[in-house]
Amino acid sequence: MGVMLKIVGLALLGVLLTGCNYDGSYRYPCQDPANWESAECKPPLCNVNNTCPTDLNTNIKEESKNG
Repeated sequence: MGVMLKIVGLALLGVLLTGCNYDGSYRYPCQDPANWESAECKPPLCNVNNTCPTDLNTNIKEESKNG
């Protein structure tokens, strides 16, 4: 009975996770590396809302601290 319950639980979990509707897009335009050179992703425009690439992408922050 325990194995059957695990199988049903995993199947249900799989169905629920496919409903998350992730389409691979970015939440903010400045998270997309293709937009980093646009005016809205460069200071001072992006500083107003904290949407600069360095604010949104943690890997950029770590690289700037280390390098």
